[in-house]
Amino acid sequence: MVLVAGVDSSTQSCKVVVRDADTGALVRQGRAAHPEGTSCPPDAWWAALQTAIGDAGGLADVAAISVGGQQHGMVCLDSSGAVVRDALLWNDTRSAPDAADLVTELGGGQAWADAVGSVPVASFTVTKLRWLARAEAANAARTAAVCLPHDWLTWQLAGAPGLDALATDRSDASGTGYWSPSTGEYRRDLLALALGKDVLLPRVLGPADTAGTTPAGLLLGPGAGDNAAAALGAGAAPGDVIVSIGTSGTVFSVAATPAADPTGAVAGFADATGHFLPLVCTLNAARVLDSAAAMLRVDHAELSRLALTAPAGSDGLVLVPYLEGERTPNKPDATGSLHGLTLGTSTAAHLARAAVEGLLCALADGLDALRAQGAQVERVILVGGGARSEALRQIAPTVFGCPVLVPPPGEYVADGAARQAAWVTTGQQPKWELDGLTRYDADPVPAVRARYTDARDHTLTRLA
Repeated sequence: MVLVAGVDSSTQSCKVVVRDADTGALVRQGRAAHPEGTSCPPDAWWAALQTAIGDAGGLADVAAISVGGQQHGMVCLDSSGAVVRDALLWNDTRSAPDAADLVTELGGGQAWADAVGSVPVASFTVTKLRWLARAEAANAARTAAVCLPHDWLTWQLAGAPGLDALATDRSDASGTGYWSPSTGEYRRDLLALALGKDVLLPRVLGPADTAGTTPAGLLLGPGAGDNAAAALGAGAAPGDVIVSIGTSGTVFSVAATPAADPTGAVAGFADATGHFLPLVCTLNAARVLDSAAAMLRVDHAELSRLALTAPAGSDGLVLVPYLEGERTPNKPDATGSLHGLTLGTSTAAHLARAAVEGLLCALADGLDALRAQGAQVERVILVGGGARSEALRQIAPTVFGCPVLVPPPGEYVADGAARQAAWVTTGQQPKWELDGLTRYDADPVPAVRARYTDARDHTLTRLA
């Protein structure tokens, strides 16, 4: 039996799965926590990866490993390969003014969509580089190479052999704001527009290319951005829409052609198989449930039970869940708001239901944006930590207006990375079966979306 390993180096933690390369059967797994915050020393990711590998029983019997990682994070290296400063993560919004400046300087959203398939927001690497040039000129001057979290970890697994060995993949490169999915080339002019100079960037590998080997001889897959890895792990194909509820909320589909949305709502990313991955991202997802549970002083199981005891629409109570600012819509300084609070809706059950519905309505806006870009929605597959909520599973069809399929709880980003490792090992994309899908059906309740839209628009008007 040939074994392969997949890594999910996410915002909050590192997970490692070891699977049979032929069947995909899970053999063992491990995990470790990451530090809190919107910036992080990359060494913390490396330490967590080592702990998670140990927790998974080590890699002595493993043939290949691949890393899926949080997208957009800015890792700057000097000419010796040393980290210049803590990495800025995707959820760090300090570069919001820089994003606005870059959009204007290139000539607007259409120019960016034409160039790289996406309009930059504070999450994107290109905006963080502009912030670095503006706010930390000395660190910008030291920077000789820029890479992403999964690139850096893959390089470390290879023994950090030199800056010219840095490698990435199409999916993660497409989230930088200076690589074009449609042409498959870096836009170094956009890199220079942001940072003020050109620097070394990782080689962009194809889905089955190898990024080298570890000192112990394990093959290294090219890796992937976390959403592309999740799509691969869930076996998504054209016509599928994945809704992932983790620290962020993402709605994405596998497409045969690249997207280019000048409004910026849909990011025109690439996937991990050679196709494309039009994607909508919200900053606020599972942590909305965390916050609601904390406010009510209950655990997640009780939050779910409470939500299911309240009526659809929470009798008019609406939560607009912009608790950490928001990316879609692009309002990095937004705050959350509660609408329709009355004596009758001032109950734990109503607030629990409003939290679940608000989270789902924000994601449903993303589903609408994908449809507007031509996405075919044949089925919705719900994954991520938030998908463990029974209330969220049952309420999702009423908000999305279509059936929802939920696979068994699992580490789908790490599983996608493991599939990629198997692909590199065998030369063939593995056909692992995704078993145990549970289907949730419910009649749509249009009033829920209508009330949310009114409350959302009121919030956005206040912020304008």
